[in-house]
Amino acid sequence: MSAVAVVALALLSAVGMLVLVRLVRGPRALDRIVALEVLVSLVVAGACVGIAVWEYTTFAPVLIVLALLGFIGSTAAARLIGEREDLR
Repeated sequence: MSAVAVVALALLSAVGMLVLVRLVRGPRALDRIVALEVLVSLVVAGACVGIAVWEYTTFAPVLIVLALLGFIGSTAAARLIGEREDLR
């Protein structure tokens, strides 16, 4: 494994820990939703690094599905929060 991949995975892990702290401690639901979206993005980025290092190109469609699920989830959550704000 190259030094660049090690540094990339280390940084992704550090950011992942910070995001998990925000996910647990987030004072509002919107903070937790954003943290979950960032966590999905970190998983996609980590999978990209893994695919680049170990050359497993068969997992590329999994990245597309993860990115699409993250987008749909954040869009649905934002819409739900918007509807809750309209009710107040």
